[in-house]
Amino acid sequence: MSLEHFRLDHHVAVVTAAGRGIGAGIAVAFAEAGADVAIAARSADQLAETAKAVEAHGKRCLVIASDLASDGALSELAQATVDEFGRIDTVVNNLGGTFPSPFPDVSREKFEKAISFNVGTAYELTQAALPHLLQSPNASVINIASVAGIMAGRAMSSYGTAKAAMISLTRQLAQELAPKVRVNAIAPGFIETHATEIVTTSDDMRATAISNTPMRRFGQPEDIGHAALYLASPAASFVTGVLLPVHGGAEGPVLDFGTPDL
Repeated sequence: MSLEHFRLDHHVAVVTAAGRGIGAGIAVAFAEAGADVAIAARSADQLAETAKAVEAHGKRCLVIASDLASDGALSELAQATVDEFGRIDTVVNNLGGTFPSPFPDVSREKFEKAISFNVGTAYELTQAALPHLLQSPNASVINIASVAGIMAGRAMSSYGTAKAAMISLTRQLAQELAPKVRVNAIAPGFIETHATEIVTTSDDMRATAISNTPMRRFGQPEDIGHAALYLASPAASFVTGVLLPVHGGAEGPVLDFGTPDL
């Protein structure tokens, strides 16, 4: 049966920034498909809500409340997952994010911080988990990039460049880690989460974003969760080095942040 290839039974996944939003959506989708999940973020309260949703599907959930950008935190996350579950089959690098800012206002320090937070963390966790991934019969890494990495827009010089680097890292690692570990990326478009409330609660901005999205709605965390489930599952066993856009058909930025001409 084809549907059996989308199951993740006896599978262990690590998902960063999983307290809510996209990370939580991915963790719950994996649990629904049969995986045990290790989730990490700074907020213990938010993680507890995600863990409750995972456990409602009868799966185990390891909660790690930690500042994942701090030294050693990602290596500790990988080790804690192995200590708890004995294995790692999938790593989802969801940690990231940078506020839009006009190029003249982005110092080199801020730019380098955006690269480190969005790409350096993915690099570090993947490297820490690699010895365990190599032991898995269905190993994969899923990097959460963004349409900002493939579409140019004002006020996105740091974030867009960081996500473009994430996409490049995905392709590089797909070559280097094949055939034992598949590495793919997802490029979400506008997803309705706590982080995007400034848009979704403004009638004008909401209307503009939706009108610029051919599917005429915002994406939801479960949309990304379903895409990640496919990429982690045996159904995608011949898929690596791929960027999967999940953006409702948008071919450019759906919002104008009002950055003026210089």
